[in-house]
Amino acid sequence: MIGDSAVRPWGSWQVLDEGDGFKVKRIVVEPGARLSYQTHEHRAEHWTVVSGVATCVIDGEVSVLNVADSVNVAIGQPHRITNEHDEQLVIIEVQHGSYTGEDDICRLEDDYGRVEVAS
Repeated sequence: MIGDSAVRPWGSWQVLDEGDGFKVKRIVVEPGARLSYQTHEHRAEHWTVVSGVATCVIDGEVSVLNVADSVNVAIGQPHRITNEHDEQLVIIEVQHGSYTGEDDICRLEDDYGRVEVAS
């Protein structure tokens, strides 16, 4: 839903736009924080840094992105965004896929204890 937002242990996100097969989010990552190392079954993502510096891990490869830099994450690729700096990191994320719901997250690693262990 447009305007939908959430506060997370690492920062926050807000939906700027969405429609059939896409969603656009503004993601804020606080200094020293990082998102979970995760995959998505139904969506790809495109990240563009609008302020700060992003350290991104995509399928085990580390990239450092500065303002105006961008990167693509394919469906199923493990990925993570980290803010290793003293200022907030702001990213615009464009999701594309058959489903862009928040429950399409498989956390592989998480600093906040949100990884589900199969029984």
